[in-house]
Amino acid sequence: MGAERQSNLTAQDQDASDVLLGQVNQAIEVGMPLRIQGANSKAFLGREVAGEVLDTRIHRGIVSYDPTELVITARAGTPLSELNAALDQAGQMLPCEPPTFSDGGVSDATVGGMIAAGLSGPRRPWSGSVRDFVLGTRVITGLGKHLKFGGEVMKNVAGYDLSRLMAGSFGCLGVITEVSLKVLPKPRLCTSLALEMDSNRALAHLAKWGQQPLPISAASHDGRVLRLRLEGGEGSVAAAHDRLGGEPIDPLYWRALNEHRLDFFTDGRALWRLSLPTNTGVLELAGDQLIDWGGAQRWLKSDASGREIRAIVSAVGGHATCYSHGLDDVPFQPLAAPLLRYHRQLKAQLDPHGIFNPGRMYAEI
Repeated sequence: MGAERQSNLTAQDQDASDVLLGQVNQAIEVGMPLRIQGANSKAFLGREVAGEVLDTRIHRGIVSYDPTELVITARAGTPLSELNAALDQAGQMLPCEPPTFSDGGVSDATVGGMIAAGLSGPRRPWSGSVRDFVLGTRVITGLGKHLKFGGEVMKNVAGYDLSRLMAGSFGCLGVITEVSLKVLPKPRLCTSLALEMDSNRALAHLAKWGQQPLPISAASHDGRVLRLRLEGGEGSVAAAHDRLGGEPIDPLYWRALNEHRLDFFTDGRALWRLSLPTNTGVLELAGDQLIDWGGAQRWLKSDASGREIRAIVSAVGGHATCYSHGLDDVPFQPLAAPLLRYHRQLKAQLDPHGIFNPGRMYAEI
């Protein structure tokens, strides 16, 4: 599939973007907050937003895709499954492996939601985050303008731009209508392994292996078993397998981990995501932990209070996010006063009327 795939902007597509722009301008005029969403598959993250729904799914479709250039451009309302299917057909992928948390049906996660949430999967420490693969965006601003930021080719390295600010902004800074993404070829070989060991030993091994040229692209530990994914050329994967040992496992394990479909996630206690510095040791926290990202990300099921969890995590230089909607008044890690001031100033500059997902991340943001 070396030829470029292109779908020209039709009158209907233009009408869809005009509808979104019109809704934003009307909201600005009357001071109406907007609750920006696609499939709403990540509504459990963040604080409640009161406002009129702005649904980006009316603006969908792949705008252009040239596999030889390793760039794909899609409208925000495009189902992520549709984008992944186009990449898969060309033997390519989004290396950041974003989770969908959707059922693939009417609530199929969208490209815009992927960027707004900025979540990445098991490959994140080795390949990069969602933000790292954003080349350019089209955004409806808080001044009621539909603007283009960044570029659509990998050679565009002019500097940091608004496009990357959109990743992880949860719709608080503007309405993403279109995004251009860098993509990569799929690895030639992928092998998944399991090795039995305790958490301390697993983290020690991962710290050591992280300094060596091993083709590891995912690593998790459930307290008893260390699971690894090896990706790359046949020779390098085979050599690493021989060196590390372990028993082969179903590669679908990584999809289940990424989409929170493992038995670990069905526990009724609150779910917390802990983001930690590389090579952090075992944390003494009440509850059960699942190590991801080779130790840099950990999932915690616990009845402990948010204050207790964050005190322990902050002490080692990390932060914690509550993934159980409504169980914590401040789902995202509270910001130090200087950072909170910068966040509010940025919000005031990009959304001066305060209409985009107000309060979704922090009060007044």
